[in-house]
Amino acid sequence: MSIWQYADLITSIDPANRITLGEGNTPLVKSRRIGPEAGLSNLYFKLEGTNPTGSFKDRFAAAGISHMLQTGASEIIATSSGNTGAALAAYAAAAGIKCRIAIAETAPLGKLTQMLAYGADIFKVKGFGLDPDVDKRTFQALKKLANQPGRALQVSAYVFSPEGMCGVETIGFELAEQLPEVEHVFCQSGSGGMSVAAARGFAKLVEQGRLARSPAVHCVQSAGNDTIATPLRAGADRARNVTCTSKISGLQVASVVDGHLTIEACRPTGGTGHTVTDENVWHTQKRLAREEGLFTEPAGAVALTGALKAIANGELSKDAPIVCILSGIGFKDTAAIDRMNADVECPTLDLAALEKEAEV
Repeated sequence: MSIWQYADLITSIDPANRITLGEGNTPLVKSRRIGPEAGLSNLYFKLEGTNPTGSFKDRFAAAGISHMLQTGASEIIATSSGNTGAALAAYAAAAGIKCRIAIAETAPLGKLTQMLAYGADIFKVKGFGLDPDVDKRTFQALKKLANQPGRALQVSAYVFSPEGMCGVETIGFELAEQLPEVEHVFCQSGSGGMSVAAARGFAKLVEQGRLARSPAVHCVQSAGNDTIATPLRAGADRARNVTCTSKISGLQVASVVDGHLTIEACRPTGGTGHTVTDENVWHTQKRLAREEGLFTEPAGAVALTGALKAIANGELSKDAPIVCILSGIGFKDTAAIDRMNADVECPTLDLAALEKEAEV
């Protein structure tokens, strides 16, 4: 099973050119503690960290690299803050093609080593992911590099790589099967691509009569990288550039990218924007691990942080079926793990002390 079970709904690729590592079909689990404690009877988590490289970006890489094979391209020029790069590097290795990636300056070491392990050629760009002007110039340079024969630009955003992003729409297809009654889907957003993909996925099913209605798709961002959420909530038609101050890896996207498309896709569903603090995200990340047994990176806790804020503000019915996307596994961000575990330690016990304790 993979995203290609929905081949009729995504980019058209010959079966011989479809690359898969088993991405998609991720579990949907019901909250056992966090939901009930907030008065929510139907809170669910979509576990995207169970994808082959540990994030939802595998859906993008599978579709994007398959499209490259379809068109005869043999070298990836890409940009990433971590998870996209890891996914592209893995699928490029599987496809036997080259992969060169410009990395956001603040990308966690764990994600960089994962890319290197797959054989990718990576380099950091100073200020990339934090300064919208640097972002713009970096994208311009990468476009020029990718314009050469045999190369293709792979950026996990519709404005750059729509063929790959259609693979992310399979999140919506799966949720429609796993929980047809879902009313709200909360997505973390850096550039906005996941929110757009989920909304478009549901819209395709509605258009084809496979789904009665789309759930409200909500865009949740760190307040330190609020390019989309506040404009969406305020009724604006356009996203905005910002100077990023957020420390949440993967969501440090200071420029608009898919922001305009996010507003366009989410508003008709009834979804809105939500901003959350980095501190609240880290708190939610720890709660997910210690109360639900779900180990996600900080970015993966953003959607739930937004949903809990919306509930606390009385914006959602407590009986409504709600899904929060947990976008990536927690193992890649060692600094975040250290932060989570700052209040605990692993002591070394004398064996005699252990034996004495066992006798009590």
